[in-house]
Amino acid sequence: MEPVSSSVAAFLKFYGMFIVTSLAILMVATVVLMMRLPRSPQEWVTGLICTIVSSLAGGAFIIVKFSLHQWVTDIWGMIALGGFFFACGLPGWAVVRWVFNLIEQREGRTILDILREFKEEWKK
Repeated sequence: MEPVSSSVAAFLKFYGMFIVTSLAILMVATVVLMMRLPRSPQEWVTGLICTIVSSLAGGAFIIVKFSLHQWVTDIWGMIALGGFFFACGLPGWAVVRWVFNLIEQREGRTILDILREFKEEWKK
């Protein structure tokens, strides 16, 4: 009969990265949405989606760029990779909020007016 510890290890190796990634995304979404409370339900959903996408895309980019795939072989490597997913999710909502605020401030202007404004700012 096989010991229980080896079945736990097999479970963690099989589902471990999914669990770590899910926990990292859940924690980063909680941190981001609690620190910058959304002003409306639409903003809440947008913040959640942007945080999840930036967390997954940014974390995956770092893992692929630096060839960190082998870290999945043990629990400490998985935890470290979860930290990348967490860290990449933090700026996601802030960037989207800045872009939407920029768009709202320029509502009603033509694209040419906006390009002139950016050109003048760039020259400064």
